[in-house]
Amino acid sequence: MIDHPYFTVEPWRVRATHLDLDVLAQTESVFALSNGHIGWRGNLDEGEPNGIPGAYLNGVWEQFPLATSEAGYGYPEIGQTVVNVTNGKLIRLLVDDEPFDVRYGQLHTHEQILDLRSGLLHRRVDWTSPSGKRIRVESVRLVSLVQRAIAAVQYRVQALGNDVRVVVQSELVANEALPTSVAGDPRVGHSVTQALQTDGHSCAGMRGQLVHHTAGSGLRLACAMDHRVDGPEGLRQDCDSHADLARVTFSTTLAESQSLRIEKLVAYGWSGDRSMTGLRAQVAAALTAARGSGWRGLADQQRQFLEDFWHRADVEVDGDAEVQQAVRFGLFHVLQAAARGEGRAIPAKGLTGPGYDGHTFWDTETFVLPVLTYTHPQAAAHALTWRHSTLPLARERAGQLGLSGAAFPWRTIAGQECSGYWPAGTAAFHVNADIADAVMRYLRITADEDFDRRIAGELLVHTARLWRSLGHRDSRGRFCIDGVTGPDEYSALCDNNVYTNLMAQQNLIAAAEIAVRQPDLRDELVIEDEEIASWRDAAAATYVPFDPALGVHPQADNFTHHEHWDFAGTKADQYPLLLHFPYFDIYRRQVVKQADLVLAMQLRSEAFTPAQKQANFRYYEAITVRDSSLSAATQAVLAAEIGALQLAHDYLAEVARIDLDDLQHNTREGLHLAALAALAGTWTALVAGFGGMRDRGDSPQTAAVSFAPRLPESLDRLAFSLYIRGQRLRVQITHADCRYAISAGADLDIEHHGGPIRLRAGQGVTMSIPAAPQSPQIRQPPHRAPAPQEHRDTEAVGETGSAIR
Repeated sequence: MIDHPYFTVEPWRVRATHLDLDVLAQTESVFALSNGHIGWRGNLDEGEPNGIPGAYLNGVWEQFPLATSEAGYGYPEIGQTVVNVTNGKLIRLLVDDEPFDVRYGQLHTHEQILDLRSGLLHRRVDWTSPSGKRIRVESVRLVSLVQRAIAAVQYRVQALGNDVRVVVQSELVANEALPTSVAGDPRVGHSVTQALQTDGHSCAGMRGQLVHHTAGSGLRLACAMDHRVDGPEGLRQDCDSHADLARVTFSTTLAESQSLRIEKLVAYGWSGDRSMTGLRAQVAAALTAARGSGWRGLADQQRQFLEDFWHRADVEVDGDAEVQQAVRFGLFHVLQAAARGEGRAIPAKGLTGPGYDGHTFWDTETFVLPVLTYTHPQAAAHALTWRHSTLPLARERAGQLGLSGAAFPWRTIAGQECSGYWPAGTAAFHVNADIADAVMRYLRITADEDFDRRIAGELLVHTARLWRSLGHRDSRGRFCIDGVTGPDEYSALCDNNVYTNLMAQQNLIAAAEIAVRQPDLRDELVIEDEEIASWRDAAAATYVPFDPALGVHPQADNFTHHEHWDFAGTKADQYPLLLHFPYFDIYRRQVVKQADLVLAMQLRSEAFTPAQKQANFRYYEAITVRDSSLSAATQAVLAAEIGALQLAHDYLAEVARIDLDDLQHNTREGLHLAALAALAGTWTALVAGFGGMRDRGDSPQTAAVSFAPRLPESLDRLAFSLYIRGQRLRVQITHADCRYAISAGADLDIEHHGGPIRLRAGQGVTMSIPAAPQSPQIRQPPHRAPAPQEHRDTEAVGETGSAIR
C-alpha cells in the first residue's frame, strides 16, 4: 500500500492534520471550492502565506499578444488567460497588535477538512502569538451550489488563556501579487499583473463593494460583502474602501473562553455588456437573498444539493480505501466545476487554479462530460450549449482555414483559438468529433428533445461539414484525412490518424441521421440530399490503417515504420519528455505521450475485434510513457477489457492518486479536472473499466448501454449508479455476479457480456460473470510501469475522531 504523503485516507473527507508550507500550493488546489461560476482556491483565511492566491469567475479573462518569431497566415494572434479576480475570502486577524501568521509564534495544531457530503471546507488552528497569547481559530467556507453568485465564510476566534485584544479585518482585495510562473513548463498559466482596472468602490456599515473592468477583454465585474457578527459587549466596527480594497473591521477584547463569531457573505457578478450600476444592483440583490438564508440556510441548501447528487452518482469500492476516497473526491470536484457554470466552458483545471491559462480543451467533451451525462446531466447540457454559442467563431475559423463547417479551437476561454503552436493546436481537428461524440451521448442517455431541436442539429451538421471538406478520396476510393494531430501530442501532422478517422466517421453518420429526422433543420441550414449522401459515402469509405505484418493498427499511416524511441537511454528524471527533448526528435519516433489508438478502442469499441484489442494494447503499452494525466484511465479501461485486471487496478490507483499525491508535479496550478485523472478518470476507470460500461447506439434515438463487468482479485465489490433517461440504474458487482436494478420508470434494455436484459422497476436481475479472457504478456517502457497494487482489505480512517465539527 502506498500512503498519501499528506492527506489522510477517509471515505467521505480529505483531511490534512498539519500544515506543511512546502506543499501549500498543492493543498490550496485540493481544498478549492467552486460551483462552476465562482472558484475559491483553498488559501488560508488570512491570505498569507500562500502558494498561489486565487479567486476566479468562469468566463472572466484578459487577453495578451501571442508572440511568434515568424508570423504565418491563420496563426492566432491573441491569447486569453484566466484572471485572478477580487479575493473575497480574506479575513485577517491581529492578536494584541500582532498579525496571526502561522510562520510566527507557536502553531500547536492545524487541521483542514474538505467534507464531500456537506460541501464545506473546515479549518481549525490553535496558536500562541510571539508575545504568548493563545487563541483558537475555526473557520468554515462554502461556495454555494444553490445560490450561484454567493460564497460565504463562518469565522470564529476564541481566547484560550488570558484576556486577548483581537482585531478582525474582513476584506475584498483586487490585484493581489502573484508568484512568478515556472519557466519552460507549458502546463503553467500566463501571468497578467494588475489585470483589473478600478471603476468604483464603497463601504457602509458592514457592507463593502468593489467594481473593476479588464482593459483588453472589456469585461466588468463587481464583488460585494456583508456580515453578521456575534461577540462580547463593547464590540466595535468600522469600514473603509479604496480602489483595490474594501475592508470591514471588528475589534474587541475576549476574556478566557470568549469568542468572536463572524459570518461573511460574498457576492460576485460580471458581464461584458451590463453597466456598473447594473452590476452593483445585481450583487446587492444576491447579498439580500443570501442574507435571508443566513449561514445555516446556505449550509443546509448545500448539504441537500449534495445528498441528491450522491444518490445519483456515488460509487462504492470495497477493497481499496484510497480509490474509494479518490473517486468521491473526483466526482465532487467535477460537480463543483460544472454545477452552475451555466452558459460557460469547463476549464481544464476547473476553477481551482491558473494552470493552462484557464482554457478548456477537448478533454471536457471526451472525459468530463460522460461523467456528468450519467450523474448530473443538466451540467453536461450547459457545457454543450456553451460550445453551441461559440459556433459562429468556429465557423469563422473554418473559413479562415479554407474549410467548410466549423473548426472548434484546441484551447480557448471565449471561443477563439488560443493555441500559438499550430501542430498541436490547429491540426488537432479531432476536437470537432469529440464535441459531436458528447452531443450524441447526451441525446442517447437523456432523450432531451429540446436540446435535440435547439443545439444538437447545428453542432452535428457543422462538424460533419468540416470532415467532408477536410478529407478526400484517394486513388483507391478510401476517404482519408491527412495532416492532422490526434490525441497523442508526441505525433503531429499525421495522415489517417485512426482515432480521428473513426470519430469523424460516426460524426458523419450522426449528422446524416439528424438531418433526415429534422426537416426544419434541413431548411434552416440548407442541407441538400446530395450533401447527406456525401456524408454517408465518406463514412462508409473511411480508411482505417492496419499493419498486417505486425497484426496491429498503426496509430496513423506509417507510424509503426518509424524508429523506436531510445527508452533504454532515457533516464527516469527525463520524463515528461516534452520538458527534456525537442519536439522534432519526439515527433519522428515511436513514442506515445497519451492513449490515442487505445482511446479509439474505448470510444469506438465496436470497430475492433477482441483479438485486435489484445494485440493493439500489447503493442502500445510498450511505447506509451503517460506524460499526460489523460492516459492512465484509458489504459485502465482497456486493460480490464482484455483481461489484464491487475494491471487495470495499477492504472486505476495511479489515476486516483494523481492530485492527492501530486504525481504530475503541477497540482499547485490546479486540479487535473478535465485531464481524465484523479477526477473524471477514477470514475471512468471503475465504471467503464471494471464495470465494462459502453454506451454506443446506432442513433441518438437509441440508448444502447452495455456492461461486461469483472473485478480484479484486489477488489471485493464495486457498486455505482447511472442516471439514464430520467431513471436511476444501480449496478452492483462482485467476483461471482452482477446485479442490475431500476427502482422506477419504464422498462430499460441493457446488455450483460453481450446478452440482452430487460429491466423492470422493482425487479432486480442478477447475472453470473464469465471468466476473463487470457491476457497477453504486457510490458511498459523502463521507468514507466504503474506501481503494483497488492490485494488489501483496507479500513479507511473513521470520521468521528476529528476535532472539527
